[in-house]
Amino acid sequence: MPQVRTTQLVAEMVANVLRIEAPAGTRVAAGDIVVLLESMKMEIPVLAEAPGTVSAVKVESGDVVQEGDVLAEISLD
Repeated sequence: MPQVRTTQLVAEMVANVLRIEAPAGTRVAAGDIVVLLESMKMEIPVLAEAPGTVSAVKVESGDVVQEGDVLAEISLD
């Protein structure tokens, strides 16, 4: 059975979660927005680094995240 490779998307700063752009089960390409954060009145897109499928979203709209918090996981192609 092949091993599934995953990557985690993490918050780079304290921010509010504005929207989940790619819920679990969504196929994404490198550069697609997965989660949209807001900090200091600026929108900060969190992008998929590689193609795959969003396997888990660890936050909800309205959550406050801290630097280093895991936002989502992507199973890589």
